[in-house]
Amino acid sequence: MKKVEAIIKPFKLDDVRESLAEIGITGMTVSEVKGFGCQKGHTELYRGAEYMVDFLPKVKIELVIQDELLEQALEVIVDTARTGKIGDGKIFVTEVERVIRIRTGEENEEAV
Repeated sequence: MKKVEAIIKPFKLDDVRESLAEIGITGMTVSEVKGFGCQKGHTELYRGAEYMVDFLPKVKIELVIQDELLEQALEVIVDTARTGKIGDGKIFVTEVERVIRIRTGEENEEAV
């Protein structure tokens, strides 16, 4: 199993969620996060004063999926979240050793 963490632009969340549902991935965790990379923030004007906004709002989607779905899920996320502009985000993939569903005690694939 793999854990996929995708950091994307907030307005792309619904499109990515719907695209993942079309390939059978319905379980995910979504968090509102802030950060910056190449985008490096921007300058805003507030009550006549200029200030730097370093951390930009993003959304983090976390999925734990079976190995067989990995490439298809990554392709869906990249294709759906891409705008072609700086700040589209990143995807991180890590190995998952064990999963336990607390309610039933099921483990690994049965728990996902």
